[in-house]
Amino acid sequence: MRKKLVSIMIAGTMTAAMLAGCGGAAEAPAPAPAESAAPAAEAPAAETPAAETPAAEAAAPAGDEGKVLNVEVWNDEFINRVKDHYPGYEATSETAGKIGDVTVNWIITPTKDNAYQNNLDSVLPGNLDASADNKVDIFLVEADYALKYVDADVNVAMPLSDLGITDADLSKQYKYTKDVVTDATGALRGSSWQACSAGLIYNRAAAKEVLGSDDPAEVQKAVADWAAFNETAKKMADKGYKMTSTVNDTYRVYSNNVSAPWVQDDTIVIDDNIKKWVDDSKAMVDAKETTTADLWSDDWSKGFWEDGKVFCYFGPAWLINFSMHADDASSIAGKGGWGLVTGPQGFYWGGTWICAAQGTDNPTLVKDIILTMTTDDAVMEEIAVKDSDCVNNKEVLKKLASDTSFGNAILGGQNPYQMLADGAELVDMSNISIYDQGCNEEFQGAMKNYFAGNATYEEALDQFNKAVVEKYPELKTK
Repeated sequence: MRKKLVSIMIAGTMTAAMLAGCGGAAEAPAPAPAESAAPAAEAPAAETPAAETPAAEAAAPAGDEGKVLNVEVWNDEFINRVKDHYPGYEATSETAGKIGDVTVNWIITPTKDNAYQNNLDSVLPGNLDASADNKVDIFLVEADYALKYVDADVNVAMPLSDLGITDADLSKQYKYTKDVVTDATGALRGSSWQACSAGLIYNRAAAKEVLGSDDPAEVQKAVADWAAFNETAKKMADKGYKMTSTVNDTYRVYSNNVSAPWVQDDTIVIDDNIKKWVDDSKAMVDAKETTTADLWSDDWSKGFWEDGKVFCYFGPAWLINFSMHADDASSIAGKGGWGLVTGPQGFYWGGTWICAAQGTDNPTLVKDIILTMTTDDAVMEEIAVKDSDCVNNKEVLKKLASDTSFGNAILGGQNPYQMLADGAELVDMSNISIYDQGCNEEFQGAMKNYFAGNATYEEALDQFNKAVVEKYPELKTK
């Protein structure tokens, strides 16, 4: 079944992510942070790879490497990280550069209409046979579809152990960031510089008015679990505030904390935590404590301003720094009016993983790029400070958390590093599957009809079942 499923996935297409990862965030509005805002960062490889192609075939030996490094990306985020932080990189144009005598080509295919994945599906399977200058050397993936490309049977991403990258090299990274790119045999086939742990971003003025305090410790008590969260929602509504801008704000928190994968024995199963999202969301919509607006819509973002009357959003550092209009002095972010707490459950949102393509003729350079950009302490700290990125390094986050001089202006001077580091420890991605993106999108779309009163739960569930089986014909529904 696994090989059958893999062949279907790599040959076909998947629906584009609603919003996937720090890289995918560029698809949404992303103004630069206010100049006064200090950056807010967030926060083992198997010895025996499962690749069918031996490492010797997949990668040329050091000293006999290619002179062209081709990197598949969906936007300029990783380009800028390499340009700013990889020693020796020299940009020659917006989409090209040099590292020593190697020419670097950045091949940008946007994610819209699934174009990026379609491109990978086209070029990666034949990469071993591609001519030297046309070989893909590095490609990037996001969590929503990572398992599709790190699958051992598909074998388009090299196990990092084939490059000589060890468990010790990756020892400071968070476990969940490894789980996302670990194949069924236990081989790690990617690495990320990001650990996009996320939390509840709250309106300090609303907290003072309704809860009597905007202190993070006191606010966390009011949202410590879903029961407390729902009680606070009632209090907010009584004072004219929406608890969240939309039901979709909370979906990732619930879906990141499921007890089992979407698919079990070829059958789609709705986890109790997903059903709880439905029940809680329906109650909140009926009580006018939230809406059914789409993420990134104008209605969703109204709460970035005081007259939008929204108590909280859920998100990681990139949402705070790049999506909440911190460059607008009239926004809540521009006034330093947000705070950050863990919220009811730990979760993450986003991230970009670097994969070495099977067939690369630049394994030594690819290895160095992965190690430098995802494990080097100095580079990780540079990225956190300069780019407000959520770095995947426990030691660096610990150092930043202990810096008493640091305060994020958007968060009213709060240092979020410890909370984000603690949040990353709570994330569990052991139940991810290659079906997550499609199931999550179709489920939220179907349930919107139920929340809005246009369908019963059973009718909305039937809509979901039909849509997801059409997308994945090999699956069954209960």
